[in-house]
This record gives sequence, C-alpha cells and structure tokens, in this order.
Amino acid sequence: MFHIALYEPEIPPNTGNIMRLCANTGCTLHLIHPLGFDLDEKKLRRAGMDYRDLAIVKEHQNFSAFLTSIKGATIYALTTKGSISYTKASFTPNDILLFGPETRGLPEDILTLLDNKHKLRIPMIPNRRSLNLSNTVAIMVYEALRQHNFKDLE
Repeated sequence: MFHIALYEPEIPPNTGNIMRLCANTGCTLHLIHPLGFDLDEKKLRRAGMDYRDLAIVKEHQNFSAFLTSIKGATIYALTTKGSISYTKASFTPNDILLFGPETRGLPEDILTLLDNKHKLRIPMIPNRRSLNLSNTVAIMVYEALRQHNFKDLE
C-alpha cells in the first residue's frame, strides 16, 4: 500500500487524524523527528481515538534516517511551490506521499532533493496559504487509492 510521511509535524490532532486515516486505508505512517508534541499527548490520542494501535507507525530520528529506511522508493512531496496538480501523478503501491510541518511546509533543502515532477500541489484559490494538513493527506491518499480501484478496501 502507500506510505504517508510527515516531516516534523507540529499539531497533535492533525497527526491523530492522519493515524486514523492510515488505520482505515492500510497506509503506513512515517513520522520524521523532531515532532512538535509527545506521541502520548492527550490531543493526539483524542483525534486518533482507538486507531493508534491499528495503524502502522514508523518513527525516524531525522530525514536522513527516513531516506535510508525507504531505500529508493518514489517520493511525492505536497507543496504549494509545486507546479503539477496531484491529479496528473500516476501513483504506484509503495510510493511515499511526503508532507511538511503545518506552519512552514517542506523546507527548500528537502524539496531540492526531488525531481520537479514529484512536487505536487492541490489547486486552490490564488493568494491563499494552504489547506489543513490532515485534509490534504486525505485528498492525496484517496486519489492514490482511486487510481488502484481502492484495492483491498470494501
């Protein structure tokens, strides 16, 4: 299935919602440290409800450790700096959907590691900052799943 990677997430309820999404879609969640919260934080538990134990969650001490662990898998970064709509990408199982922290997005040094065709954006009204992280992840996950006819989902 697909992989969701959160680079230095900051807001516990967003990560909890994404854990729940992963538990219900079979996606693996990668959390790249440092995190802006403790994984036992009450707000994270409330948003993730009882799904935390159902989700596959992998933690990585930094981005370099994350890259080592994924061994050359295709990474698609979601960024307002991207020029390609997410609907133009052709996702394959085991692809990684990478998202930046809520308040600042993915840093330039990470974006420069990726080919421009792997920097995607979700269309929105000009001069708006961004969508909510957990909403963006949900849009992307369901587009990737749709492209594969929702394999393994009922």
